[in-house]
Amino acid sequence: MIEIGIVGCGRIMAAHLRGYRLLREAGVDDFRITALCSLWEDEARMYVRRGEGPPQRSAVSQFAGDPLAVDDQYVSDFQDDAEVRVYSDFRRMIDEAPITAVNDFTSHALHHQVAEAALAAGKDLLTEKPMAVTIRAARRMCEWAEARERILGVFQSGRYMPRTRHLRWLFDSGLVGSLQMVLMGSVGARWAPDRVVADTPWRHRRDEAGGIALDVGVHRFDLIRYLAGEICDIQARTAIVEPVRWGHDEQQRLTQRVECDAEDTVYTSFATAAGVTGELTASWAGRGGGTMPGTGDVYYASRGRVSGEEVALDDGTTANLAELYQQHCPPDRKARDFPLGLTDAFALAQYEWLEAVRRRRPPETSGRDALQSLACAFAVLEAANAGRQVEVHEVAAETLEEYQRTINDRYGIA
Repeated sequence: MIEIGIVGCGRIMAAHLRGYRLLREAGVDDFRITALCSLWEDEARMYVRRGEGPPQRSAVSQFAGDPLAVDDQYVSDFQDDAEVRVYSDFRRMIDEAPITAVNDFTSHALHHQVAEAALAAGKDLLTEKPMAVTIRAARRMCEWAEARERILGVFQSGRYMPRTRHLRWLFDSGLVGSLQMVLMGSVGARWAPDRVVADTPWRHRRDEAGGIALDVGVHRFDLIRYLAGEICDIQARTAIVEPVRWGHDEQQRLTQRVECDAEDTVYTSFATAAGVTGELTASWAGRGGGTMPGTGDVYYASRGRVSGEEVALDDGTTANLAELYQQHCPPDRKARDFPLGLTDAFALAQYEWLEAVRRRRPPETSGRDALQSLACAFAVLEAANAGRQVEVHEVAAETLEEYQRTINDRYGIA
């Protein structure tokens, strides 16, 4: 039995519990959640048992498909045969609770600290993205896991979204030819023009690994790497368009004023080792409405284009991406992409990590793999800081870490 202790019961917790509930409903029965930890114990008690404990907070997001729009999820909804202990100190939980593995859903700045405690205690670990506050911290996490032969997974849930799997199959199939160019991003959509992102002020603080490059960019670069191969170089400009952001309560009354020193906007161009080029623009700012390329991310290939869900071929025919996948993808690949018929990205990411723990192998989104996506995100910040094109390997090898220097110093990451 895989006994899981969860550290961090914040805004994303409900989406994780929903994923685990879907796994149990699909017949996965060899894990139990046996401990929850939050800085305030009442925040952990919110999620233990329906009808008991403090009331849960309402979802912080209203955007369709956003995991932060999920709420009203409890461990008791899918588990009634194991006690759930509650803690306010993650080190005490790791030392005392009946757990064999840890899920870390805390803020970015705590990931390497939770990892050190969990891995030193011999626990397998699944950590939220981005995996660490700096490349140095992320590399340490990988080395700790490898030295202790523990499984380290990173929750890059975008890799497991149905559309991501559909796109990977499409480019592998050759139906649209080889991938050539990528355009992706959005401005003025989520959290615009000046809301505190997810009611979490740390997302706007540089020394807590805040900013859109690490919060959103790491997801987008993981997607690009999955579809187009390793990214070799990046050019970038960043901006703080809204230096002051505001928190709101459920009645939309102002509750907090946050001074921002981490970027809310990035403009990036990149090239992959295979010769694919592209641009990524992302911003939490922008007034008057949202803007994005095409009807979603746009991919140009040697025989056609994908824009959102539309596939347009050179011969003038068009098709829906999901329908093409259902009609033409081989059954064995569908089974690999969506085991047990699961389609929820959180449930699929959790399933893959649990499989890795069972089989004692690296998960698809392992620590080493996530380190490369993190290096791309930090390459954006280092390129903007240096005012030049940056090779991703410079960042991954820690030969360029000027932007990260003060963060490493703050947390004593030598």
